[in-house]
Amino acid sequence: MFDLDGTLIDTIDMIMASARYATATVLGEALPDEVLMHNIGVPLVAQMEEYAPGRSAELLAVYREHNARVHDEMIREFPGVEEALRELSERGYRMGIVTSKSRPVAQRGLDHFGLGELFEVLVGYEDTEIHKPEPCPVLEAASRLGVSAVRCLYCGDSPHDMAAGIAAGAVTAAAKWGPFAERVLEPGPDYALETLADLTDLLGGNERRYRLKG
Repeated sequence: MFDLDGTLIDTIDMIMASARYATATVLGEALPDEVLMHNIGVPLVAQMEEYAPGRSAELLAVYREHNARVHDEMIREFPGVEEALRELSERGYRMGIVTSKSRPVAQRGLDHFGLGELFEVLVGYEDTEIHKPEPCPVLEAASRLGVSAVRCLYCGDSPHDMAAGIAAGAVTAAAKWGPFAERVLEPGPDYALETLADLTDLLGGNERRYRLKG
């Protein structure tokens, strides 16, 4: 199972542009980038409430309008992602997405790069009442796959992803190519990956090369 933004699709420039636009439009001045970056990976409504308590609905509406307008021109696929995913699919791994995005927006990003067909389940914001960093979304995806979460591996780029996977009992792999750098390691994931190709190598038998825990 994979997170989407910052893991399979490079959306950080789009997210930051939309957050700057929303806060500048609604609050009169864009908030500093370090503030806007802090909670990427949790649901948008929670991010907006942190930016301006009591004005999250207004911020969210402006953010979504801007995001929808620039989506296709600003998103990028990380190098090697499609090749690695197709190799995993060919090996017989069942795959799913666990994201804090709404399902339609997540599906739009996947389909833009022709990746949607590779995933059996997509758990988005609408699918659970409690969100990352709590384990509920990971547990929901495992349930839809018909397996226990302890038989799943969850790969994501944010500490919220890793905290959710660990709490669910899944094997966790930190995607270090995302925007969180070393912060993704803070919850204590099982593995650290530099590229998604490392995951195919790990699952091919070289797991010790990437292991962080005993």
